[in-house]
Amino acid sequence: KAQHASDCYIYNFGDEGHSNVNISEVKSIPKTDLIVGGFPCQDYSVAKSLNSSKGLQGKKGVLWWDIHRLVAANKPKYVFLENVDRLLKSPSSQRGRDFAIMLSTLGSLGYLIEWRVVNAADYGFPQRRIRVLIVATKTSKKSAFTQHEAEERIFSSGVLARALPVLKNETPLTVIDLSSTPEVLSKSFGKSEARSPFKNSGVFLAGTAYTVESKAVISDKKVTLGEVLEPEASIDPEFWIHASRLKDWQYLKGAKSINRVHKASGAVYKYAEGRMSFPDSLEKPSRTILTGEGGISPSRFKHVVKIGRRYRRLTPLELERLNGFPDHWTESTGNKKISENKRAFFMGNALVIGLVEKVGVVIARDLKESKKV
Repeated sequence: KAQHASDCYIYNFGDEGHSNVNISEVKSIPKTDLIVGGFPCQDYSVAKSLNSSKGLQGKKGVLWWDIHRLVAANKPKYVFLENVDRLLKSPSSQRGRDFAIMLSTLGSLGYLIEWRVVNAADYGFPQRRIRVLIVATKTSKKSAFTQHEAEERIFSSGVLARALPVLKNETPLTVIDLSSTPEVLSKSFGKSEARSPFKNSGVFLAGTAYTVESKAVISDKKVTLGEVLEPEASIDPEFWIHASRLKDWQYLKGAKSINRVHKASGAVYKYAEGRMSFPDSLEKPSRTILTGEGGISPSRFKHVVKIGRRYRRLTPLELERLNGFPDHWTESTGNKKISENKRAFFMGNALVIGLVEKVGVVIARDLKESKKV
């Protein structure tokens, strides 16, 4: 009924070339060099229980097929996708099946595909936000990589390797055969496996995936939560936590073990939570921003910082900074102010845009070079 994110986009970028139509109703898009997609992650999110993680079969997971459809029609030189890292091991009943199908179906359109699980804080950004980045490059190569070619792509020559360097790993790559049809993969891949075979880095071509655990080349510059905070004098009073509510916050942030009753069966079970940092450290990059960051009510997951002897929540501007957005980027649609809750929701759904920029710079450079040929 309301599309605040679209309104905010138009306010900042203008409406030329912009569409807010349901992707399932889009029949075609203009010919382009790059398609970028951040398809909904709710079906893979760590915020959901394993039993409710339905992956590609979930209501929102099926939007993957709309991306596939538009890539098939457009045949761009590059496809750049992101999701939560749980995508690599979804669903719980067939570990890695969903990602296997994505690699197989996107690869069959003539793409070489790289992926990397990235923690933004490792590359000098002020938030510990983990996402899997996927880059597909149109190729005429029909045969699979050799072990040596796959290693070179993962560690040095690939788009992601140049944008977000990783340390050379002497561990042999794991080889995964994905040459079966998507229908066969859907029925059999990951059956009875406790773990997904997909590691945090990998490459796929012509029915074969190579994957390995890699470690980021850690940035020398660490930006901390404390460095993005606004001056104390500019903080609206509603963000300060009243002393009478402090015990509620402390309880929610603390360790607990509670007896609960299952609604359907009536069985009693133990619900446990570990202790969370309270307040959040100002000397480290922040925890991941979640969509429920806004609002004054006490919460286990909202950020709380201590300034002097007082505690407060983070402001929308500070949340913007943690994702690398310009100050006040989500403040207005031009006609009206956007609420604090909605701005926090935006940032809980957003990416650390510096990571996207690093990958985009490499893709732009490669596109420029390819057009010289």
